[in-house]
Amino acid sequence: MKLQNYQLKNEKIKQAFLKLKTEQPERFQERLKLSWSNWGFGLETLEESLIRLKEAGIEYIELHGNHYGDDLGYDVEETLSLLKKYNMKVSGVCGMFSAENDLSSNLPSKRQAAISYIKRELAFTSAVGGEYLLVVPGAVGRPNAYDDTEFERSIRTLRGLGTLFAESGVKAAIEPIRSAEVSFVHTVADAKNYIKAVNHEAIQHINGDIYHMQSEEAHIGEAIIEAGNQLVNLHLADSNRGALGEGFMDIDTIIMALYLIGYNQGNRFLTPEPLGPGGDPYPAMNSIPDKQKLENLVRQTATYFKERENELLSL
Repeated sequence: MKLQNYQLKNEKIKQAFLKLKTEQPERFQERLKLSWSNWGFGLETLEESLIRLKEAGIEYIELHGNHYGDDLGYDVEETLSLLKKYNMKVSGVCGMFSAENDLSSNLPSKRQAAISYIKRELAFTSAVGGEYLLVVPGAVGRPNAYDDTEFERSIRTLRGLGTLFAESGVKAAIEPIRSAEVSFVHTVADAKNYIKAVNHEAIQHINGDIYHMQSEEAHIGEAIIEAGNQLVNLHLADSNRGALGEGFMDIDTIIMALYLIGYNQGNRFLTPEPLGPGGDPYPAMNSIPDKQKLENLVRQTATYFKERENELLSL
């Protein structure tokens, strides 16, 4: 029976993966780096989050970008002390962009709020050793455009922060998000176009998210390959935005595509962010966590991902 179109694309990636394994086995010695985005853990302490991840064998954490004001958010010294205590490292910081701090807003005060927020998070990310700060060009939870010039406002606002990104050594990771949640920049191609329009050497990277990719991309594996070296972080969740292995997301093809672009080499991360379905995920950060549910979520995801990676590397 003839394969379906997506199966043909899957098979092409698999054959390229197997060929690379045969011809360049040295490129498979290092494993993919698994992190976790903790803002979905809700109102729990950072120490509780670190303990849960460490017990699940995860060595990196993507920290909630919770510096919403000068007196809010994680303290640098306390964070460094906890990271040392549990022998954990920071992959990056998940920037949180709502209508209150929107790079594309038609209200100057909201764009200024976005600028101030990014400055605070850049200082924090650099201080705790994070590789990237996730940046969303327009507010999450606002799928309708303000007007025809929001793209232009966003790129101009972010371009003005390019020098600060360069000085901090932190990568600006632009995240494409599905059209049900944001008004523009929905695909890897959109993110590349946005980065090109910003036109600053310090703003060159992409934060992918496979949950959004399943809505917006023609094929997730091909989109990963298209992102290539610009991809610095990839958010993970299954098709139901739950734990890996509990939906129908093709994790194997995703892993193979990542190895094809050399994603296992250097400081590039895979970061589960299973938030559940819905148009506005931000309420999760203010929830009272169900600790047993979160422990099961983390263990299931970490175990399943490592199992699939091991299976593929044994081919």
